[in-house]
Amino acid sequence: MNEQPQMMPPEPYRQRSREEAFGPPDGTRWWPLSPRYRWYRRLVAALVAAAVGPVGAFVVARSAGDVGVLLWVLAVVIGLVLAWVAAEQEYQAWGFLERADDLVVTSGVFGRRVVIVPYGRMQFVDVTSGPLEQLLGLATVRLHTAAATTDARVPGLPTAVADQLRDRLARRGDQGSGL
Repeated sequence: MNEQPQMMPPEPYRQRSREEAFGPPDGTRWWPLSPRYRWYRRLVAALVAAAVGPVGAFVVARSAGDVGVLLWVLAVVIGLVLAWVAAEQEYQAWGFLERADDLVVTSGVFGRRVVIVPYGRMQFVDVTSGPLEQLLGLATVRLHTAAATTDARVPGLPTAVADQLRDRLARRGDQGSGL
């Protein structure tokens, strides 16, 4: 009989908590985003509500009358409150860590995600800042690799920090034959 060897977890194996599994490596801490990022997300939600609210109320008024408009306004307000709370949760969930050989980015409120991008795999680093981000002095750093699934982004950084991070990543990528 030809028996297949069984794959065994590394020793010692123990079940880790969610905080351990998605937390920073031992002895380190996640670098947080700018606190202004939460306000950026809240402003985006308010702008969407300001645009969708009146248009939706007009459409609903034509088909469902005053009761429909009242329900629509209530739904928009509830959506805005939920977006306000979600902005705080999203801010708390983001973090990044520069290590000797790679950049680690964590994100996600309901579905946690940890992305590790080796500096040698980076093709280029991109810094962007939309109009609202510029108003708040924020920028987003994006790392691009050959595989789109390993691209990473770090939003909500102060512009000066984003520029410095871009330069450090570019230097490290050059050293690792990436960029």
